[in-house]
Amino acid sequence: MANPTSIDGVHVDVHEHPQTSPGARGINARDADISPGEIAIGVVIGRASEYFDFFVYAIASALVFPSVFFPYDSRLDGTLYAFAIFALAFVARPIASVAFMAVQHHFTREVKLTLALLIMGVSTAGIAFLPDYASLGTWSIVILSILRIGQGVAQGGSWDGLPSLLALNAPENKRGWYAAIGQLGAPIGFIIAAGLFAYMLTNLSQLDFLDWGWRYPFYVAFAINVVALFARLRLVTTHEYSHLLDEHQLDPVPVGELMSTQARNVIIGALAALASYALFHLVTVFPLSWISLTSQRSLAGFLQVQMVGAVLMTIGIIISGFVADRYGRRRTLGTLATMIGIFSLFAHFLIGLNETGQDAFILIGFALLGLSYGQAAGAVTANFPQRYRYTGAALTSDFAWLVGAGFAPLVALGVASNFGLAYVGVYLLSGAASSLAALSINRAWNIRDN
Repeated sequence: MANPTSIDGVHVDVHEHPQTSPGARGINARDADISPGEIAIGVVIGRASEYFDFFVYAIASALVFPSVFFPYDSRLDGTLYAFAIFALAFVARPIASVAFMAVQHHFTREVKLTLALLIMGVSTAGIAFLPDYASLGTWSIVILSILRIGQGVAQGGSWDGLPSLLALNAPENKRGWYAAIGQLGAPIGFIIAAGLFAYMLTNLSQLDFLDWGWRYPFYVAFAINVVALFARLRLVTTHEYSHLLDEHQLDPVPVGELMSTQARNVIIGALAALASYALFHLVTVFPLSWISLTSQRSLAGFLQVQMVGAVLMTIGIIISGFVADRYGRRRTLGTLATMIGIFSLFAHFLIGLNETGQDAFILIGFALLGLSYGQAAGAVTANFPQRYRYTGAALTSDFAWLVGAGFAPLVALGVASNFGLAYVGVYLLSGAASSLAALSINRAWNIRDN
């Protein structure tokens, strides 16, 4: 018997299929009637857990790993080495996306997601228990690198494509709003991660923090992964999700076929978000490393300022949904890329000024990030024909992170320490220019705005 339901405001009749596929979807179909609002909450939970893992590692790379795993070198060089290892996850991510899509093709989506989150949990817990350089020598660095690659593999494998599909299946006048929902996981994850590190820095001595205190956020990350696993498995068992699967909107396609027909959409999609993704690490990770290296300022206090910035980012993401629905996602993203470009001209002055200037850089940067990042994911996802949307959106996101954000802390700290802070602004300006160029090409090709 048909079971009427709705997907983001679009009404469909979903027929119950006992055992449409093996796995959790078939087992739980009897009680999987979940509204689009509940699906959106599940998306935020899943993304928040991913970003929490992401920021726990990122903050540790700036504040902990130089001393714990690279004590034999200068603090600056140790931080650069830590950021190089940080970037490994972004290199592994697109490769893992391809590999896990093969897993999904031969098994089920539930198997793929469970395996990805299991790898993330093992990698994160492994870092928490990893002996330092003083105990294990060079092997500690090798194992840290392997575990970081494991996190990248898990991030690539955990793609479910639902944020893009929420936007694509939304009513015409609410696509920007639904696109922004999944992005809320970023500030939520940052606030929790930064709050834990700020608490540890405030309540522990420097010796205790570097000895064992920094490991606790990784323990928490492991626990959150377990919760997220069940939340996301519950999500992919819904009738709504099964319907999208049956409509072939969630099926992976061979990457060779995708790139042979949709390469330009992948490239344009990745470059269109470059300004936002570059700014992402320049207001979160890079400032922490710069302050710890060049200032006597309280790191816990600085993290608290960043947490306020993350609140502004949350507000900006929400606003971006309404603005994009009114003026169009492409126009919104282009306007914000221009504003980020203008901001880049003053970035070095604010960071190098004093504490007030640093706070202004963080708060303005986070606000711009929220407005831009809210529409950055899948900005041109609708360019892909329905058959290619799932795989195309995944690889577009992976390449955007790799090109725009993966090496941003390493490059920013490297150029700032060797050539001056002005070059950090140049780096950010290049990202804004790339985004504007990509959006202009997209418009010239007369590809419809999503």
